[in-house]
Amino acid sequence: MATLYVTEPGARLEKEYQRLRVVKEEQTLLVTPLARVNEVVLVGRVGVTTPAILALLEAGVGLTYLSWQGHMRGRLTPTTGKNLPLRRQQYRQAEDPAFCLGLSRAIVAGKLRNSRTLARRMVRSGAQETSGQVERLKQCLKSLTGCADIAGVMGQEGHGAKAYFAIFRAALNTELAFGPRSRRPPKDPVNSLLGLGYSLLTASVVGALEIVGLDPYCGFFHGTAAYGRPALALDLMEEFRSIIVDSVVLTLVNKRMLTAKDFEDKSGADQGGGVYLKPAGRRVFFEQYSQRLNTAIYHPAAGRTLSYQKVLEVQARQLAKAIRGEIDAYEPFLVK
Repeated sequence: MATLYVTEPGARLEKEYQRLRVVKEEQTLLVTPLARVNEVVLVGRVGVTTPAILALLEAGVGLTYLSWQGHMRGRLTPTTGKNLPLRRQQYRQAEDPAFCLGLSRAIVAGKLRNSRTLARRMVRSGAQETSGQVERLKQCLKSLTGCADIAGVMGQEGHGAKAYFAIFRAALNTELAFGPRSRRPPKDPVNSLLGLGYSLLTASVVGALEIVGLDPYCGFFHGTAAYGRPALALDLMEEFRSIIVDSVVLTLVNKRMLTAKDFEDKSGADQGGGVYLKPAGRRVFFEQYSQRLNTAIYHPAAGRTLSYQKVLEVQARQLAKAIRGEIDAYEPFLVK
């Protein structure tokens, strides 16, 4: 099963027997069996009928609302058991500095290792490795084990991200601008793509955490995230940023599936400013992101090949086991 993204401005999601239908001005854009969908994401000015909402709830399919910039507005989920004992243990562990530190080290180690793997691939593909950035990533991993608090872990994560993005920037074969990381608003096309991808990944991880019964808003590494941000989802997504989102962005940019004409600069506009994809570009991005989520990859702990979307759920279940004390430590998902 897969996630259904509805991005066409003015479109409407309807229920038709046991199928979902996307229509615009009475023209059918898409029809898909409800049984093949495990999540629906509505982006921007998109509607949904009450019968469609009820069908999704009855089928146990979550519904996520994103703004046209990709920011998560909210989620509608079925009334299922939220595993209160697990959540109580989650809240207790969030107050334990030792547990938070150990889990934070594991989370950042997973991010740095996967970033290093992708960085090595980029270098082999011709990206000029400036000033030994891959070696800097390796050093950040070594230094991580000596961090005595979360502030130190964040410091190594920041140093590693700086080294990684130096290689990522060199790997981009495009006229699209990519300056320093900027988020709200993104100030150039590549930052716009990264921000949109990370927003989609956050929504995907929130769904995986809710399936397991964890509270997406109570985190350990991002425990002090701004009010209203899904801190635990931000924790779990760290190890997947490079291998899911950054990989999609590299493909879109280097294969010129998106070019400068697909973006518009809304700086100074009423819509918040920044550089954003036009509707046609967003459709391309969502298609590629969806394909990446459905890409099959071997998961050592599961002992079989799973889609990335399923891997998110497997990792959420492993995180739940770590919180309950059923395993000694959380093991991040690593690519080779």
